[in-house]
Amino acid sequence: MTTALVTGASSGIGLAFCHELADRGHDLVIVARDRARLENLSDELRARHSVRVEVLPADLADRDQVQRVADRTGDLERPVDLLVNNAGFGLGRGFISGDIAGEERALDVMCRAVMVLSHAAAGAMRTRHRGAIINVSSVAGFVVLSTYSAVKSFVTVFSEALSGELAGSGVTVTALCPGFTRTEFHDRATMDMSRLPGPLWLDSGRLVRDGLADAARGKVVSVPGPAYKAVVALARVAPRRLVRRVSHAIGSGRRRQG
Repeated sequence: MTTALVTGASSGIGLAFCHELADRGHDLVIVARDRARLENLSDELRARHSVRVEVLPADLADRDQVQRVADRTGDLERPVDLLVNNAGFGLGRGFISGDIAGEERALDVMCRAVMVLSHAAAGAMRTRHRGAIINVSSVAGFVVLSTYSAVKSFVTVFSEALSGELAGSGVTVTALCPGFTRTEFHDRATMDMSRLPGPLWLDSGRLVRDGLADAARGKVVSVPGPAYKAVVALARVAPRRLVRRVSHAIGSGRRRQG
């Protein structure tokens, strides 16, 4: 039996990871800001799957709290075999019209925390010659959707670089790059997603299973869903001017107003 640590565990893709991993018999360390939601999830996972669940409340925008999670991640006496860096959020506004404090928080949660926790996990896992890191990125990292694209581009490229550094160590790193997924993510950012065609929506459970399968194969960049595989392939070869134009049209249509 192995242990997985999941950030952003109480909702969305992180919640789907927790249920899938518990169903497979993995013990869990679940991380999110809301202790009550974590406790409820812990009770549910223990009752349904008979696994051990450790609750670790933390705000990943707070450096001291990130360090507490990093200390747990790198604990050689209580090894974490799989780290899922999933915590994140959308801002739903353009950069200029938005609050700069929100932009800084996004960097702390989705870049700095990913880097700090990956450092702790990679060191401990390399010592044991086994382990896996999944950093939840996004298809947005291949296009140009305000600072969210910049943040997720960092996550993907960082994961690729770390994978190269860990080559041959027994430790794998995968950047999981989903497209639009049916969770509460977009509602919390108050984004208007009404015009998105149904076939472009991904199921979170299927997304997680595909991501875990790619990680098990040692795939460095995982893009679930044939539609999004095509989007990423096109974005990689299309002229950047075209990518910017299409991205701007998409982004303008889904940002919240006011």
